[in-house]
Amino acid sequence: MNVIADLCVVPIGVGTSVSRYVAACEKVLREAGLKIRLHAYGTNIEGEWDEVFAAIRRCHEVVHAMGAPRISTTLRVGTRTDREQSMEDKIRSVEEKLDA
Repeated sequence: MNVIADLCVVPIGVGTSVSRYVAACEKVLREAGLKIRLHAYGTNIEGEWDEVFAAIRRCHEVVHAMGAPRISTTLRVGTRTDREQSMEDKIRSVEEKLDA
């Protein structure tokens, strides 16, 4: 099953700046071969359910291995069975309505 997810991983107990932890998680997602789009407060991920969730687990493992004692993750997930839909499809649909 294909899934589009919005992931925000926040390490806790590592200080104010978390960008190096975010970068490590982004590397995990890239290495997994998933379609990703980084944004200001997280990352959109597109791919097969098991691959996406395996990569999210790997993000947690890597961030913990970097010394983060705790991680708080926000995850939103969407699936469809009526048709295929990509992240670009969803964005294009809204942009078309803005132009109308």
